[in-house]
Order: sequence, then C-alpha cells, then structure tokens
Amino acid sequence: MQDGAQTTAAQGADKNLDMAVTFLEGLAEKAAAYLPSVVGALIVLIVGLWVAGRVKKLVAAGLGRSGRIDETLKGFLSSLVHYGLIALVLITTLGIFGVPTTSFAAIIGAAGLAIGLALQGTLGHVASGVMMLGFRPFDVGDYVEAAGVAGSVKHIGLFTTELATPDNKKIIVPNGKIFDDVITNYSGYATRRIDLIFGISYADDIDKAMTLIKSEVEKDSRVHADPEPVFEVDSLGDSSVNILCRVWMDRADYFGVKWALTKAVKQRFDADGVSIPFPCRSVYMENAA
Repeated sequence: MQDGAQTTAAQGADKNLDMAVTFLEGLAEKAAAYLPSVVGALIVLIVGLWVAGRVKKLVAAGLGRSGRIDETLKGFLSSLVHYGLIALVLITTLGIFGVPTTSFAAIIGAAGLAIGLALQGTLGHVASGVMMLGFRPFDVGDYVEAAGVAGSVKHIGLFTTELATPDNKKIIVPNGKIFDDVITNYSGYATRRIDLIFGISYADDIDKAMTLIKSEVEKDSRVHADPEPVFEVDSLGDSSVNILCRVWMDRADYFGVKWALTKAVKQRFDADGVSIPFPCRSVYMENAA
C-alpha cells in the first residue's frame, strides 16, 4: 500500500512538472513572438522622446534668434511642438503593439473637439494672446488704449494683459477683448504732436499774440524744429479768437511740454497785456409795476 501511494505521488509530481514546463515553454514562445515588438516599441519610445526634447530646444533657440518673439510665446510654441511630438511617439508605440491607432486618433480628436467647445472662450483668449505676442501691437511699458480702458502695459500673458492706469490702478483685460478692439498705442512712435489752443480777445492784436506764443515755444528746447511749429488762427469763437499752436516733441516730453507751454503763454499774455476772455453772463432785472 505504501509503495503504491508513493508511486501515485511521484506520478502526480511528474505530471505537475510537465504542466509547468509546458506552460513555461508556451510563455517563452509567446514572449519570443512579442519580443521584437517590445524591443522595437522601446526603441521608438526612447528615441522619439529624445528627438522631441531636441526639437523643443531647437525651436526655442530658433524663436529666440528672431528677436521679436516674446519669452512667453517662445515657451508656449516650443512646448506645443514638444507635446505634439510626444503624442505622435505614443501613438506610434501603441501601433507597434497592434493597438488600432486610427480609432485611438479618432478618440483623441473627439476629446479635443469636446474640450475645445467647452473652453472656446478661454482658447479664444489664448489665440489672441499668441497673435499679440507674435505681431506685437504694443510692448511692455507702452501706454495704450483698448477694450475701453487705457494704461501702461505691465505684462502680456497668453490669457490676459495687465495695465496700470495713470493713478496706478491695476487692470486685467482678457486678450480676446483687446485683440478684437481698436488698439491705440500712444507710445508706438518716437515723437508726438500736441495742439494747444489759446483764446484772445477780439480787441487784442492777433499778430502780437502769435509772436508771444512763438517766443515761448522757441525757449523750450524740448520742442522739435522739424517738423516746424505751426501758429495759425484756428477759429473765431463766441467770445475769443482762437489761435492754434502745433508743436512736435519726443513722446516722453508730451505732458511736460503741454503743461509748461500752457503756463508760460498765460504768464506772457498777462505780462504783455493780452487778455484771455472767459464766458460772461448778463442778468437783466425788471422792476415790478
């Protein structure tokens, strides 16, 4: 009895051993069949990720050499290319394993469309930010008016632009509103023109007043000689003869010249007896009968 039990146990152990060997052989055959695909996928993945990183650096370097591309836009575009190449590498890797990449690409496209529709407002601001950073309608430090607000540009981002008003209020404006509106860049050119109107009495000498204005303009070294200043009678008002003083200066001197000339001409008129009329109202009173 004991010998029979031992024989049965030995036969069972041999059977289990045969099953294990058979399983390992089958597993080895399957592994051998998939080994080229696995090795190829790993090679594609490693090389693809390396190439994506190198292309990102090359794109960033190329955009940096242009001199007109903002750092924010440079980083965004290079990252966009980088992640696009990574997605292509992953799809190629899955294709090596036999995954139907057409369906996978369709799923990614459908998901991208859904996300785009859900975030169309935000993505619109991003698109406007990319256009602004690329075409540069204004730079940081410029004084601009757009989307119903005005101020000095402090920061241009992909989503919003930060402005500071003359009294130092912080304004955050979505890029879509700025790019879809008329943009007035007061700092766009190196020089600016200012038109000052000085009203004199109808009884005063026009030529004398124009000579006094011209002499005060010539004293200010900030006023440009080219284009030449203009002094003309602009209009005949209800109570004054309005003389136009048109001068050019560097844009940084705009307000300084405006305030200085306004004060200087008023003081010169006072000193030389040229009057600046102001509105008067006459009141007639009738005695009751």
